[in-house]
Amino acid sequence: MTSPQDQYNAQGIQVLKGLEAVRKRPAMYIGGTGPKGLHHLVYEVVDNSIDEALAGHCDNIEIRILPGNWISVIDNGRGIPVDMHKTEKKPALEVVLTSLHAGGKFDKGSYKVSGGLHGVGVSVVNALSEETRIEVQRDGKVYGQSYRRGVPVAPMKILRDNPDGSTGTKVEFLADHEIFETIEYTFETLAHRMRELAFLNAGVRILLRDERGEEAKEHDFHFEGGLVEFVRWLNENKEVLHPAPIFIHSEKDGIDCEVAIQYNAAYRETVYTYCNNINTIEGGSHLSGFRSALTRTINLYANSTGLTKKHKVTLSGEDVREGMSAVISVKVPEPQFEGQTKTKLG
Repeated sequence: MTSPQDQYNAQGIQVLKGLEAVRKRPAMYIGGTGPKGLHHLVYEVVDNSIDEALAGHCDNIEIRILPGNWISVIDNGRGIPVDMHKTEKKPALEVVLTSLHAGGKFDKGSYKVSGGLHGVGVSVVNALSEETRIEVQRDGKVYGQSYRRGVPVAPMKILRDNPDGSTGTKVEFLADHEIFETIEYTFETLAHRMRELAFLNAGVRILLRDERGEEAKEHDFHFEGGLVEFVRWLNENKEVLHPAPIFIHSEKDGIDCEVAIQYNAAYRETVYTYCNNINTIEGGSHLSGFRSALTRTINLYANSTGLTKKHKVTLSGEDVREGMSAVISVKVPEPQFEGQTKTKLG
């Protein structure tokens, strides 16, 4: 028997409003409150800029680590909308920054494909930041708003005129020391991800700069060759078996697929997989599809040329992937990821 105070009833049901749920359970949204989750904040903001690049509206992104571990991300995309939202009765900028599942990624008129699918990225960053400052250039004006732990400090306002008509978004945030174990960023960890994004988006320039020390550190990533340059970089200090990487690009049923492959003299298989620029470190359907297709194709060739009959062998998946470096990048309009951190494609 349970005592009255132990009874499970309506009084025990708690409803978390707005961004309270994010602050209560941050790991659910960014994977943890350690260094991995901290760096994930930066990725969420940069991914929004990359989605603008995928839509053809952005080719320059600057990420700065400022003194005090502030992060600044600036892009030359279209700028977050600032007009009044019909149902929420507040500027779209504020809706995007303070509401979960609010964004332009649900309407395919705004983005054909995107990495930010759930409309929670920048609002989660805002919720888990001690302070956030946003500036938006569009419609000949510069608009701005500030937030503290996800709550607007004041209404959005026009900061100044922007006569040159340039567009873009600037996001500055300070991760909340009450949430994270440390707010100290590692430059090379961020550089690894920014290099990936530059490889995956040929022609997009990504500047990463660390301004915390006496001498600033800087990486300027810009690769016109895309995945081919990515694979060459993976094999940089290895003996390659063919000088030019194999590159395949095709589109079917609205899904764009790029693959670059180059074999080296080592035994190890190195494969990186991406969906809409998101690094799917646990793989998924695109990786399993690639592996089975590669094994099948090479065996078909070996059979048709008499190689397998002559040597009396059938090549396994491990055989055809030995010494292979490959990058798989798919662009999918409605991908199904397993969780908000999107580490595996369903």
